[in-house]
Amino acid sequence: MQTIRNYINGQWQAVEATTLPVTNPATAQTIATVPLSPTAQLDVAAQAGQVAFREWRRVPVTERIQYLFKLKFLLEDHLDELARIITNECGKTYGESVGEIRRGIENVEVACGMPILMQGYNNEDIAPGIDEHMIRQPLGVVAAITPFNFPAMIPLWFLPYAVATGNCFILKPSEKVPMTSARLLELIAEAGFPAGVVQLVNGGKDTVDAILDHPLIRVVSFVGSTKVAHYIYSRATANGKRAQCQGGAKNPVVIMPDADMDMTTRIMADSAFGCAGQRCLAASVAITVGAARQTFTEFIADAAVSRKVGYGLDAGVQMGPVISPDSKANIERLIDVGVAEGAQVLVDGRQQQVTGYEDGYFVFPTILDGVNPNGTLAKTEIFGPVLGLMHASTIEEAIQLVNNRSYGNMACIFTSSGAVARQFRYEADAGNIGINIGVAAPMAFFPFSGWNESFFGDLHGQARHGVEFYTQTKVIVERWPQDWSRQF
Repeated sequence: MQTIRNYINGQWQAVEATTLPVTNPATAQTIATVPLSPTAQLDVAAQAGQVAFREWRRVPVTERIQYLFKLKFLLEDHLDELARIITNECGKTYGESVGEIRRGIENVEVACGMPILMQGYNNEDIAPGIDEHMIRQPLGVVAAITPFNFPAMIPLWFLPYAVATGNCFILKPSEKVPMTSARLLELIAEAGFPAGVVQLVNGGKDTVDAILDHPLIRVVSFVGSTKVAHYIYSRATANGKRAQCQGGAKNPVVIMPDADMDMTTRIMADSAFGCAGQRCLAASVAITVGAARQTFTEFIADAAVSRKVGYGLDAGVQMGPVISPDSKANIERLIDVGVAEGAQVLVDGRQQQVTGYEDGYFVFPTILDGVNPNGTLAKTEIFGPVLGLMHASTIEEAIQLVNNRSYGNMACIFTSSGAVARQFRYEADAGNIGINIGVAAPMAFFPFSGWNESFFGDLHGQARHGVEFYTQTKVIVERWPQDWSRQF
């Protein structure tokens, strides 16, 4: 049993507050308690961050990134430990947890290139004897509110860019998975970051609102559901803050008749059922075109039935539980909605148990055929291991189905035709496009894009977008007449 603490101004602090249990979703056992910090704790962190910012922004960028180099190697050294923590509190398999940390480390590596990434530009003689320069400067204290499904990777979408550009960073992790963040902050402290540069404040909605309202916090990053993303974006911007808010998704994948069905099925099963479907880039709708219908339906049903479900640290397990009993109940409710709307259950993952883990929050892979394109299920993010099947006669009809939704996070296609692939990437209404890819997750040196109700803001996480988001531009126009220098 671990008691989670806050990390404020370089010190670990116990919090006298209401606590929530942190549960291993595979066993339903409580493994930690996390405090719902009072708003005064957030204020202390913001004040400490503002004080630290005065010195941190003056540290040369070449020195700031040395702390990130140290952090990168610490993350590598403790990768196995971190992966096991993620599996125990989040539920994903050990391999998925390792992959998550790897993607987080990639962002640390990219941010180590900040001396080049945050360079400005200049022109001489924009008028006779007058030069003009644009430079980037940090904003101050920034905060990130992160979700349960990637407790290591998503904080690292933001933290490295924020601190490398000279800001001070406050992390508010999901109260469902605080253990990973606590260990991450221990490694950050070991890397030697000065007090107040990176801080951790645990809590719930009151802590979130305190972040959104605090006058010293200039920037807010968020990943979560669309409803909450809209709330955070609205309240943050109303208070004059910059905000980037990643919302929900309903990701369609088109399967053409000329696709390599063996490869497509393998990749699609990983996309739909990996991380128990609890990721914003999970494939949730497969749209087969023409003759692809029969073959793909048979193949994906076999893949779903044969997928091994269980505790993520056990050998051979391919899929773990969902995060909570409420999540399990909601997923099973939405499957019922799909059936009521006319879908046929090809593979049913409801009311299943794993031997030895009967109390775990398991939903097995589920496939629904003939999902109504205009029904509730087709437009609702399930956030579970449920794949809906739709069918089209042509690529044009399939693209219409792809674009018939309010989300715009990802859309993918499997095909052997370059012309069809080009038509799809040109016309599909989504910010991340995959061609023969099941999870179109951008590398750390590209921004994590997202459109429509999947994203609120202008600049996304990662890469150059992260650099621009965490800096403000300053333009200097200067003249130095030679006659002035002669006076001295």
